[in-house]
Amino acid sequence: MDDTSVQHGKQWLEELLTMAGLPASVEVNADKLSTEGSCWLTIDDRTLSPAQVESLLGTDGAVLDAIQYLANTTLNLGHPEEQQTAFTVELGGYRVRRQTELQALADRAIEQVRESGEEYELTALSSAERRQVHTYLKEFTDLETFSRGREPDRRLVIRLHQIEAEPAEE
Repeated sequence: MDDTSVQHGKQWLEELLTMAGLPASVEVNADKLSTEGSCWLTIDDRTLSPAQVESLLGTDGAVLDAIQYLANTTLNLGHPEEQQTAFTVELGGYRVRRQTELQALADRAIEQVRESGEEYELTALSSAERRQVHTYLKEFTDLETFSRGREPDRRLVIRLHQIEAEPAEE
């Protein structure tokens, strides 16, 4: 990810907010750049009213997810995959809080899967949230994850790692 794409993302989001009648500055979170592999664009909510913040978040972060989807789609249009930048749009600490909630949810699911041996489905997650949980669970070698179903009813499944049987030698 290069400085040009990061600055373009910042400018794009500020223009979108201005067109929506919600002028706010956007900060690039350099700490997140290196640890998350994503360019975090944080909307400065100090100039926004609580109602404006609520409208930008939407129910369960749906509006913020839509803005993030638009940013990723629009800003990466026409770029080869290796030159694309992943953008995470943050507002009022929502993404950080939600990430903590998702990890707690995943930890409870891990415990249940290990105790019961049965697969566990996480429902009502956005595609970005499913991706976060998939990434978080990669470190657990005894578990595997996959998605099942179609939007809007797509679910993340966690189960014990399935060992494929070796073909019998004759």
